Amino acid sequence: MSIVRLTKCFHFEMAHALNFYDGLCRNIHGHSYRLEVTVKGEPIQDVNSPKNGMLMDFSDLKHIVEGSIIQRFDHALVLSSQTSQDLIEMLKKYYKKIEIVDYQPTSENFIMDFVPLIQPHLPKGVQLYSITLGETASSYVQWLAEDNQ
Repeated sequence: MSIVRLTKCFHFEMAHALNFYDGLCRNIHGHSYRLEVTVKGEPIQDVNSPKNGMLMDFSDLKHIVEGSIIQRFDHALVLSSQTSQDLIEMLKKYYKKIEIVDYQPTSENFIMDFVPLIQPHLPKGVQLYSITLGETASSYVQWLAEDNQ
């Protein structure tokens, strides 16, 4: 049997600010993110399985990613825990969806945070192959399993 790769694409809106950054991104600003999650493995070869011929159902991957990433980050303002607590408390009075993370909220750090949110939920025999996070139409970061073994 051959190894195949399956990819599901997602879109979400998110704002962030980079503490102590020396450019414009130190200000609160947002992006329309494109997230691509690719898994790999051998398709199921069991005529008695309702998923015969599939690596996994696209809707199962959608459920995993939406439940662990999209619902949390879509339309959220993401700030580092190093942000002034007074500022965070003031923002929480006016805005409902504020996520505080223990890292600088860059695309590089988001993608590394997403890996352990996805991997444990994949079916047996299905491996996370790559995650690509596009911050703009022309800029993206990518995580590859082969680089992280």
